[in-house]
Amino acid sequence: MAHGEKSWEKRLAGAPDERAVDFVQSLSWDRRLYKHDIAGSIVHAEMLAAVGLITRAEFSAIKKGLLEIAEEIEAGRFVFDKRQEDIHMAIEAALIERIGEPGKKLHTGRSRNDQVAADLRLWMRDEIELLQSCISQLQRALVKQAELYAEAIMPAYTHLQRAQPVTIGAYLLSFVEMLARDWSRLKDCRLRLNVCPLGSGAVAGSTLPLDRMMTARQLGFADITYNSLDAVSDRDFCAEFLFCCSLIAAHLSRLAEDWILFATTEFGFVRIDDAYCTSSSMMPQKRNPDMLELIRGKTGSVYGALIAMLTILKAQPMTYNRDLQEDKVHVFQAADTTEASVQMARAIVEHTSFQTERIAEGLDKGFLDATALAEYLVGLQVPFREAHGIVGTLVALCEKEGKTKLADLPLEQMQSVCPKIQKDVYQVLQPAGVCRSYRTLGAGGPENTRAQIKYWKEKLKER
Repeated sequence: MAHGEKSWEKRLAGAPDERAVDFVQSLSWDRRLYKHDIAGSIVHAEMLAAVGLITRAEFSAIKKGLLEIAEEIEAGRFVFDKRQEDIHMAIEAALIERIGEPGKKLHTGRSRNDQVAADLRLWMRDEIELLQSCISQLQRALVKQAELYAEAIMPAYTHLQRAQPVTIGAYLLSFVEMLARDWSRLKDCRLRLNVCPLGSGAVAGSTLPLDRMMTARQLGFADITYNSLDAVSDRDFCAEFLFCCSLIAAHLSRLAEDWILFATTEFGFVRIDDAYCTSSSMMPQKRNPDMLELIRGKTGSVYGALIAMLTILKAQPMTYNRDLQEDKVHVFQAADTTEASVQMARAIVEHTSFQTERIAEGLDKGFLDATALAEYLVGLQVPFREAHGIVGTLVALCEKEGKTKLADLPLEQMQSVCPKIQKDVYQVLQPAGVCRSYRTLGAGGPENTRAQIKYWKEKLKER
């Protein structure tokens, strides 16, 4: 195959339109698969030698040539030619130019259809491990911060309204729990994608005695695909990976949204290091949490990649279609964005402090102890639904009289609504006491926070 000549062009008359050359090429983005393409090609050539389709000498020449090409690409000396369309043909053309006849035998029993499916799986295995590592580092940063604030109290919110008091540590650990699901989903995704399509050919397999199991073992795959038609057109693993990225982005966006609000003058809960803020070109007083806003905004592009992938897969006729070339555009973009966002989130977490004195000043607002008071009444044998109504009445009474907390009500006034209330009620009518009273596993009090910190520190050591 001459330099710049396409693998298929002898079938067609005339030279391709230059616009078509630009339109059909994927080399500008799939070149990042070169390591995986070369690794797959070396193993494929080794298998061809093992079954007698090429000689050992030819295999040695192919392997040596491919490793030299890998070094050139790594060093930035390799010249990519868009006329080769994709990384597979660019490497093969360079190999033939370098070693001659043996290079022409590399594609024996192989199509770009099964080749790219294998390359993408190999790349995604590595990318998943990298993303998992980034997630674990972010979790460690959150656990470290949680340890600093295992006793400090903050309001938890539902519907963006103050709900119940929790430790800041418990709040931070809620994101550790979310990220654990993300890590686990990626692990499941990797298990499902770890099958080898090589040997499926263009669509129907091959008449040659290829040893698919040998190829799969050498490349570290757990198994092979068992239907050649499905193998070359399956991109479920891409959609699943993008779904995993989308949920990671969603979780980071939730953290970003909280901390954007918490950093406002109105809240004043957190102080983000200046290294992760910007200012205004017009208003000199501003400290804008732009990195968090970008994490929140980039979620949209990750979601877009998932929708694009699902749309590409929608109503595709069996089996391989060139539409699938677009998979890498969206997979690579989402992977890069997600990885960068996780790393940025980690940096921000490591350089943010909670303003505990400011938070403590406002803890008496919002009747954070209302649920605890209802449960206090349950302990006095008041049915919960009745207790709920009693506390609701007391809260309304406070608001009517301009009181900001239940503890401001005198005992006699409380007893006028519920005679069972005793003077010990004031022990449960303050946020710190409420937090210490939580008993259920996983609750937001100091005892559970410390237990969860210990659990996550041990768990994260295993990764």
